[in-house]
Amino acid sequence: MTTTAESGGSGAPAAVKSAVRTVQLLEHFASRPGLHSLADIQSDLSLPKSSLYMLLRTLVNLGWVETDATGTRYGIGVRALLVGSSYIDGDEVVAAARPTLDRLSDDTTETIHLARMDGTSVVYLATRQSQHYLRPFTRVGRRLPVHSTALGKALLATHTDEEVRALLPRRLEAVTEHTITDRDRLIEELALVREQGYAVDREENTLGLRCFGVAVPYRTPARDAVSCSVPVARLTPGHERGIKAALFAARDRLSVVTRRM
Repeated sequence: MTTTAESGGSGAPAAVKSAVRTVQLLEHFASRPGLHSLADIQSDLSLPKSSLYMLLRTLVNLGWVETDATGTRYGIGVRALLVGSSYIDGDEVVAAARPTLDRLSDDTTETIHLARMDGTSVVYLATRQSQHYLRPFTRVGRRLPVHSTALGKALLATHTDEEVRALLPRRLEAVTEHTITDRDRLIEELALVREQGYAVDREENTLGLRCFGVAVPYRTPARDAVSCSVPVARLTPGHERGIKAALFAARDRLSVVTRRM
């Protein structure tokens, strides 16, 4: 006899299968802002149309998904924001890092990020906006490729070359014309990152923007990093030296406050 705990064909519990589909759907919306038709969502996720529709209607009723006036297009709902905010609000590292991020912002006058490695991406946990009119667009929760950012390269450098090869494909996505797309070339750069103690994004993620990043070594390998982003047009040799010195000082302060985390 088949029970409600069983799924047809796969042998996996139906409740677990439904949970996996729910997470897939929410992550799909999170990576694609705006509203999307049922047909487009089905095409992207390859889920049965009837099951997808029922899942969407359930999530709309619960506030996790929103729909337009016609009820035919769907997007992420406000409850996802509440859960995301609670993650940031409850994170010990983010709380401990706030004074250091404030000071780093004052010392450099540029945009500051605290980010965490999540698979092959880095996710912004906190930002401090530049004091200048010309500044990069940033927001908490933004997800960027680990290989194209100073934050990501600083974190990858705390892993072994074998771990990096296992994590990343041989050919990497080109975010800009300057992105390193060859895994072996990236691994060569990671050796330099380990030697000098910081990573550099040379317009590899955003044209016209250079970023410097350092890992926060309260774990091995590190999972969090801090960076400073500055438009190339404003980056002088003296400003670059000041940014690197400020990042090293911030890393040392964060190493102390996060030592027992």
